[in-house]
Amino acid sequence: MNAPGHGQTCYLDCFSGVSGDMLLGALLHCGLSDEELRDELAKLHLSDFSVAIQRVTINSIQACRITVDATRRQELRTLPSILGILERSGLSEEIVTKAGAVFKVLAEAEAQVHNIATDRVHFHEVGGLDTIVDIVGVVACLAKLGISRVHCSPLPAGRGFARCDHGLLPLPAPAVCELLRGIPCYGVDLRQELVTPTGAALVSVLADQFGPLPPMTITATGYGAGTTVLDNGQPNLLRCMVGRELNVAESQHIEIIETNLDDWSPEGFPYLAELLFDRGALDVTLSPLQMKKGRAGFTLQVIAAPAYAHRLKQTILTETTAIGLRFRTEQRMTLPRKKVMVATRWGEILAKQVETSRGVVIYPEYEECKKLAIKQQIPLKEVYLEIQQQGMKLI
Repeated sequence: MNAPGHGQTCYLDCFSGVSGDMLLGALLHCGLSDEELRDELAKLHLSDFSVAIQRVTINSIQACRITVDATRRQELRTLPSILGILERSGLSEEIVTKAGAVFKVLAEAEAQVHNIATDRVHFHEVGGLDTIVDIVGVVACLAKLGISRVHCSPLPAGRGFARCDHGLLPLPAPAVCELLRGIPCYGVDLRQELVTPTGAALVSVLADQFGPLPPMTITATGYGAGTTVLDNGQPNLLRCMVGRELNVAESQHIEIIETNLDDWSPEGFPYLAELLFDRGALDVTLSPLQMKKGRAGFTLQVIAAPAYAHRLKQTILTETTAIGLRFRTEQRMTLPRKKVMVATRWGEILAKQVETSRGVVIYPEYEECKKLAIKQQIPLKEVYLEIQQQGMKLI
């Protein structure tokens, strides 16, 4: 199997959950050689562990299983000590930064659960060699495979209890619940741990989007094997699909969030809209309407990808007088588009190139045109006309 090239997208199909070793195994199975992974891990300058890489078959599916063995008893490292290991390593700056971010959110979640300072978090889940190998290995694999964008499926949540250094903890583990805030999950009738703290930390930091498989041309597929046998007989695997996203006119699942407001001043709408866009909204509108008892009011509507819906709902309830929201899932179809630079007599300016059924169209970006019109002291419509005329040369 050949490794994918640069600028790739990967989709994590977590039908049996996610853990650090499963994710690392799936990425390695996508075409990276064992030697490349070992070379990256050697840059940690830690000599007291070994990594076993096995090709196994689970429910007739070939997969990769990663096992980390310590050659001596390990100290319980804190977050500062782990960040120090990363800083002193020979890893690239990109890998050090991303791996450090994963360790930080993992430590912050544990600190929140146990009510202690982040720098004092001192336990196996952060300090274990297996966790260090899993996190650094996953980030290194993404870099070596040329993966620049990660999509992840909604995550299954088991129930029951798991035994750890703190005793019996309910599932999902408290730290996992902290890490998965704002991430779509669903419950399954399995009394087993499906999402580990390390797995949750990795996807919370590295995944750009959560939802169904995006339109993409798949170039490689890998499976990472977990160590637990699931009680319902399903394969304890994580599937990773790597390829190039397709910029096509596709149907997309979106969430529509609405509320009616009759005691809120609309002068705060521009601020609210900017806040909602910053937090992932695809579109925000405010429409006037006549409400009960003859009062004038407004309907606020927000369109968002499901992954961002929770925090957008919280924003609306915090920033407006709404005490309730309506929401539903719909589909939309979008046209292929990309940003382009159009050369004008005032210099290059950003515009949008859209592919329609009747050909390519160049659309000026309002904010860019506004800035130029103010700077040059010219009518806005003159800027629009210039971009549309010059944009035709790009088609």
